[in-house]
Amino acid sequence: MKARHLLFAVVLLACVFDQGKAADEVQRLASVKKLYEQQKWEEVLREARGTADQSSDFDYYVGMALSRLERWSEARVAFSQGAKKAPRDVRFLVERAGAEYKLSDFRAAKCDLRQALRLDSQDSYVAEFLGTIYLLEGNLEAALKYWNHVDKPRLAAVEAVPSAKTEKRLFDRAVVFSPPGVLERKSFLKTNALLENLEVFPQWRTELSPALAPANADDYKATLRLNERTSWGSSALDGAISLLRGLPYETIYPSYYNLRGEAMNFDSLLRWDSEKRRVTGSFSFPFRREPSKRLRIFFDARNENWNLSRTFSGGPIAITDLKLKRFSGGAEVHVVESGRWDLTAGLEGISREFRNVPAGLARDAASFFTDSKTLDAWLGVHRSLVRLPERRFTLDGEAELRAGRNYAPGLGAFGGVKGELKSRWLPKARGDDYEFLSSLRGGEISGDVSLDELYQLGVERDNDLWLRGHSGTTDGRKGRAPLGRRYLLLNSEVSKTVYDGAFFRVQLGPFFDTGAIADASGEFGSQKWLFDAGVQARIRVLGSVSVVLSYGRDLRNGAGVFYGTSFR
Repeated sequence: MKARHLLFAVVLLACVFDQGKAADEVQRLASVKKLYEQQKWEEVLREARGTADQSSDFDYYVGMALSRLERWSEARVAFSQGAKKAPRDVRFLVERAGAEYKLSDFRAAKCDLRQALRLDSQDSYVAEFLGTIYLLEGNLEAALKYWNHVDKPRLAAVEAVPSAKTEKRLFDRAVVFSPPGVLERKSFLKTNALLENLEVFPQWRTELSPALAPANADDYKATLRLNERTSWGSSALDGAISLLRGLPYETIYPSYYNLRGEAMNFDSLLRWDSEKRRVTGSFSFPFRREPSKRLRIFFDARNENWNLSRTFSGGPIAITDLKLKRFSGGAEVHVVESGRWDLTAGLEGISREFRNVPAGLARDAASFFTDSKTLDAWLGVHRSLVRLPERRFTLDGEAELRAGRNYAPGLGAFGGVKGELKSRWLPKARGDDYEFLSSLRGGEISGDVSLDELYQLGVERDNDLWLRGHSGTTDGRKGRAPLGRRYLLLNSEVSKTVYDGAFFRVQLGPFFDTGAIADASGEFGSQKWLFDAGVQARIRVLGSVSVVLSYGRDLRNGAGVFYGTSFR
């Protein structure tokens, strides 16, 4: 009985002590608040500092006083102590972000502000602060993502520097944001898509800066920095480099851009390689002067020699000197629906003729080498699936349906489907010093098709399904790369900018490719999965022409391939 009375007395004394301590803390906190309102920062620090287990409110006022004294590192420590005690109190995250901003630790500041928005998605100050940091880093899309939540930024002016030579009405239709409205992220993305669809601007960027007086203090000016192609190119030197960039592999690329300022472009290729002669040309223009709709009319004439000794197993003898003459022509329209997705539809007629086809081929094998005429059509869609501008990550998807008919004995209708997932990640907050790219592609054709309609996995000038350790030619003749009507291919690469000068830029890094290809006939195909690895250099000249040099190694048989090409 006495023990119980003693225990009760101890508990009572503890409660009285706690109540007294709580009363003292309330009184001390009131004193700290009063000193803070009087802007007596040093006295705030003396009064607010106490034991490690004191209320987080004291840590807040310590941090705020240190911030007023511009002692940013100490302020960050104080706010961190408060955040540990009150992890759901947004104040500590926001104020710590302010200290980190002053310390130029933008990465930590963004992390705290994003966490604060997760706790309070309606906090306009946090959204605006976060957008400001992204703008300072040159990441306008990320800035707009957060600023748009608070109906900002409002535009006072939009200008192009230098002034566009493209017809004003056409250019104005491509730039879908204007004052005095808000620059919305969707308008920014659609403008980018429309400028790309005009095909006369190889490079551009949109900058945002405070508007000059007498505009409102919260208004901004949007400036489009343009690099525009007219006539032969952006400049005489640019045009000459573009024309002659294929000389090492006996090719020139005559082009003419922005005819009459109406974004009407002519592109062509002339190759005199004795093993694979080719002439192509295309004329494209905005349909009905709408930048969202681009019509392309094209032709393609080829005279090629093929060596199928390593890839075709359906004949009595090896095919080493197959000749193919092919002519095609058609039209394609590309329609930009928004900044996130677009459509492509096309129609093509093809005539082909084979020579030196060996006798004695089985019917199924002979169908690949049958002279024929073909009419086919396709419909494709591209969609931006994931855009995380604050992480500088994008994931795009593409799909295409194709159907047609071969007009020749033993041949008939055919159809196909193919798709692609493509990702890009820039790990640094600014610039593209490092870049991670990957793509996963697959496709299948059903029905009988000619040799030139098959997919192939390997590096070759007329093929974009690259396995960079597999050559597509033997002594310059096509047919060395695995062929078939069904494929799956993964390409991945990492690049590092090793030089960035006024006239050219060099990126270097490793790559890894893997894929397989098959054919229902059993006469083509890789028979197994293929794995290639190597290193690639990409040299960008004058911001428009790229030269790609790669060395890839087939990890199954150890063979290596050095390959070089260029593109615009």
